[in-house]
Amino acid sequence: MVSRAYTVAFQGVEARMVEVQCAVTAGMPAFSIVGLPDKAVSEARDRVRTALTSMAIALPSKRITVNLSPADLPKEGSHFDLPIAFALLGALDILPADVTESVVALGELSLDGTLVPVVGALPAAMAAATHNRSLLCPLGSGAEAAWVGKAEVIAAASLGDVVRHYTGQNPLAPAEPGEVTLDPSARDLREVKGQERAKRALEIAAAGRHHLMFVGTPGSGKSMLAARLPSILPPLTPAEALETSMIHSLAGLLDEGGISRARPFREPHHTASMAAIIGGGRQAKPGEVSLAHNGVLFMDEFPEFPRMVLETLRQPIETGEVMIARANAHVKYPCRFMLVAAANPCKCGYLSDPERACARVPQCGEDYMGRISGPLMDRFDLRVDVPPVAFSDLDLPASGPSSAEVAARVATAREVQRIRFEGVEGAKVNADAEGDCLEEIATPDGEGRALLNKVAERFHLSARGYHRVLRVARTIADLEGAGTVARPHVAEAVSFRLAQPVVA
Repeated sequence: MVSRAYTVAFQGVEARMVEVQCAVTAGMPAFSIVGLPDKAVSEARDRVRTALTSMAIALPSKRITVNLSPADLPKEGSHFDLPIAFALLGALDILPADVTESVVALGELSLDGTLVPVVGALPAAMAAATHNRSLLCPLGSGAEAAWVGKAEVIAAASLGDVVRHYTGQNPLAPAEPGEVTLDPSARDLREVKGQERAKRALEIAAAGRHHLMFVGTPGSGKSMLAARLPSILPPLTPAEALETSMIHSLAGLLDEGGISRARPFREPHHTASMAAIIGGGRQAKPGEVSLAHNGVLFMDEFPEFPRMVLETLRQPIETGEVMIARANAHVKYPCRFMLVAAANPCKCGYLSDPERACARVPQCGEDYMGRISGPLMDRFDLRVDVPPVAFSDLDLPASGPSSAEVAARVATAREVQRIRFEGVEGAKVNADAEGDCLEEIATPDGEGRALLNKVAERFHLSARGYHRVLRVARTIADLEGAGTVARPHVAEAVSFRLAQPVVA
């Protein structure tokens, strides 16, 4: 007799269904697992055998074969322990066959039968709901998995609890979703003294999800400005929160099963490897670009990142997804993020200060900023010089709008975009608009078009740069509540892309 249970194998954020087949047949006593298991899955036989022994369940002196189907799909991770034990309990007639075949299980087993939480419970629950099955998982993963809502989630503390639940001795109540947190930022934009132009750029970037670069001397406030960006971003929508949480679930970043409505803010160090930024490693885990999905990726000391790491950002910025290609698998992760970069103007940092700059001006700045390729620089919608703040300004009281006031304007602009792109596939904000959609929503009036054409010809804007100016101009118009993109909107958008000011 062959007993069947079900679990999932993760390929990116996709959870692919795996059928766990268990057969107990006559022959030399053995316990083998086939179906392309990795080392962790192969070791499951020892954990399962010892856990069953701790429950006073002795394995028969027969040949036990476990097959993980489809056999050509790589199986990785310790979450296969529970489904293997589940299928084996069915083969031993301890659990009914109709029970084991109606459940998707995942969880790691301790030697005493305790179930250990594993990553990926949220996408596993999505897969279970798709196949009209319930989900069985460790107690620590139940609150996370229950967020799906479409599938019943049974969270058990031990393998003994699993047996008692499915045999009717002590039924377990379905798991409840964890807490919803907003994580309001304690950092207020009002705390930044001066830098009005940089704060304006931050507001525009937040409203349209535009990529932004700050360039300025050390201590001018670049990192301080970026750290306050989360305080003006709108909260995640329920769909975005679920989508982002699925990626964080695979990375093991969900705290006690709770889902956050705050947008991700990732700030990797400039020594991070390509696998850390883009994703990869032995199990092709999501990188920082995917962990920042629907949020912000802040890269301080941007030119200090390895050149190869910077160049790999070009495609994800354009496509909104990253494909991690390995010899045995191709894994795709979503990565629609807002890139915020900060850099000093040169190696010494004081290129614009004649009293403090080194003797290699301007070559020092050209060599340092030259580490950022032209194609990558062309992908930044807004580029802002952040000058040092005068000491006299530091003594002045806080001024300017607070984060709450700016956030309200950003939220209004985002709502306009939500209505605008309703029904448009692949577009949620102005930064996503392209082709006919971009022409329809961002075509400027006569004066605005004349100015843009003049600037494009004089400063040799690329086609990408031309379109990015249009997107930023559309966002500026949204912030002002204007239905048409006019000359002042185009002028301001161009001024954030070029070093030279443009007069409207």
